[in-house]
Amino acid sequence: MSTPQDRQSGLTTSRAHSARVYDYILGGKDHFPVDAEAGDAMCRHWPALPVHMMENRRFMHRAGRFLAEECGIRQFLDIGTGLPTPPNLHQVVQEVAPESHVVYVDNDPIVLAHARALLQSSAEGATAYVDADMHDPDAILGSQEFRDLIDLNRPVGLMVIGIMHFILPPDDRRLITRLLDPLPSGSYLAMTIGTADFAPEEVNRVAQEYRRQGMPFVLRDLQTATSFFDGLELQDPGVAQVHAWRPGPEQNAVDGRDIAMYGAVARKP
Repeated sequence: MSTPQDRQSGLTTSRAHSARVYDYILGGKDHFPVDAEAGDAMCRHWPALPVHMMENRRFMHRAGRFLAEECGIRQFLDIGTGLPTPPNLHQVVQEVAPESHVVYVDNDPIVLAHARALLQSSAEGATAYVDADMHDPDAILGSQEFRDLIDLNRPVGLMVIGIMHFILPPDDRRLITRLLDPLPSGSYLAMTIGTADFAPEEVNRVAQEYRRQGMPFVLRDLQTATSFFDGLELQDPGVAQVHAWRPGPEQNAVDGRDIAMYGAVARKP
């Protein structure tokens, strides 16, 4: 049950929240005891969880840079942003193209409280934060921030990183389709998708812990993960574990059994 303070602020400190658990496991400071307890329980089930989470974050960095540097994308919609952890998406893409626009979307009050860190754009570019839920794509697409920063006559990079395992079917495909539909040809979808294909016992125990903490959680095999990109043009190397997607030198030492996430980037024809 939430406390009166929770209800007044919209901030729920009486139960774990996925963004704050993520922050705790990665060594951040923006969490509460309930999040630390949940994170500790998950890491007991699967000690590789911090490595897995860090590689998911690094995939976002590489995918964002790929879209800005090799695909010429200059505007991005980042769904399920989470707590600001440098480098954030705008820092990655504005290093390549300072004029880039980034719209961040999340619906956790603690993320909103720290959103100013996401708004420190380069002088040439722009960032905005939308307080909205992925389950309500019309609120995202209809927001003033989206309309102000995103020109639908030009391609957009849609980033859906580290969130799909919290979206249950059949909503998952409907929501991705709704977000992609208004984006013009030449836009891209970058997405990561949780899986138990490589450490099934440990990862399924983590999934059970998330559910026990009141957070919906679904894992998908390779065929299901790949089907999210139907109708799109997958970019090399296709759907891969996140550490194996266009890896840098730091990925050389990563054990594939420690990664429970597929990632891919695909172009909208």
